Amino acid sequence: MEVDCQPEEAVDSTFDEDSVELGDVKDMRLEADAVVNDVLFAVVEMHVSQSLGSASDVAYINVETREGNRYCLELTEAGLRVVGYAFDQVDENLDTQYHETVYSLLDKLSPGYREAFGNALLQHLERLKQNGQ
Repeated sequence: MEVDCQPEEAVDSTFDEDSVELGDVKDMRLEADAVVNDVLFAVVEMHVSQSLGSASDVAYINVETREGNRYCLELTEAGLRVVGYAFDQVDENLDTQYHETVYSLLDKLSPGYREAFGNALLQHLERLKQNGQ
């Protein structure tokens, strides 16, 4: 099951796409902050790396899944991909697949993410049902 969206009310996202644009190029540091805020509810830990250099065209995100696996993710215009199997680690020899969204990447890496996402979606649907919508 590949999930390329998230439940609307699972996390209050403060992401404003207009504030991220720099001409035709997105600032990946701001994009990385938005990614972290959007899926923090479904992982053990997630933060933008402070020790790896981020720039307007690349940012690194450390994530620990519910299974206890740690990854270092690279965020660029091409998408997100795993670049290391520990926080703040970039293995130049890794040739991993890019994912368009953090949702599809975490869906592939973490059954616990899929479960948390599904539970959040069910809770949202229950609230809608109770409110008669």
